Amino acid sequence: MKNKRARSFVVIMIVLALSALTLRMLIGEIISVTSIQNESNAQSTLKLISTAFENYAKDNQGAYPAKISVLIQAKPAYLDKDYIKLSPIKGYSYSCSRLDAAGYSCQAFPSRCKLTGKLNFSVTTGSLLISDDCGTRE
Repeated sequence: MKNKRARSFVVIMIVLALSALTLRMLIGEIISVTSIQNESNAQSTLKLISTAFENYAKDNQGAYPAKISVLIQAKPAYLDKDYIKLSPIKGYSYSCSRLDAAGYSCQAFPSRCKLTGKLNFSVTTGSLLISDDCGTRE
């Protein structure tokens, strides 16, 4: 009777170990897919912000706005919402380190590096989009 219990316990432990391993691999894959989706969304959002700045400058003799709120309050609006104030959005936080009449520089950083995204993105005057590994920022 003791031998039978021991075998049952071993079988249960093997099943638990295999289940844990499978679950770990599945969670890793889910995080990877979510991270890629968040990065794609961050790139699209920065391109949208950049396009709004460029269109504003085109309509205002080459002068860029000093505040992002100008893009939202204009008639017609260049942007539908303030992505900076609404941050984080889908795992990324947004900021604009430079906003003046000569140009702009806006960034998107993952809220949690390697979990919500693996890349930082930056867009500057002229719609130049640059990315780098989020680990370099920390």
